[in-house]
Amino acid sequence: MEKNAMEEKIKELIENIRPYINMDGGDIEFVKFEEGYIYIKLTGACSNCLGQDSTINDGLLEMFKEEIPEVEGIINIPI
Repeated sequence: MEKNAMEEKIKELIENIRPYINMDGGDIEFVKFEEGYIYIKLTGACSNCLGQDSTINDGLLEMFKEEIPEVEGIINIPI
């Protein structure tokens, strides 16, 4: 899959999960996709949540890898 198609798929997946993150008082923003890594910003209640690493590594990463096998990891850029 080419980079632009992957970025569009990532954005689509983020839009699908955004309502669930919003229900907990947070939000997620796509920053970029580079060398197999998705860069995001977790904001709101998610920006300083103690479960942030678990959410990223156990939830988001598995979902993204299932849809886009080229994804190697997710990096949260602190605000």
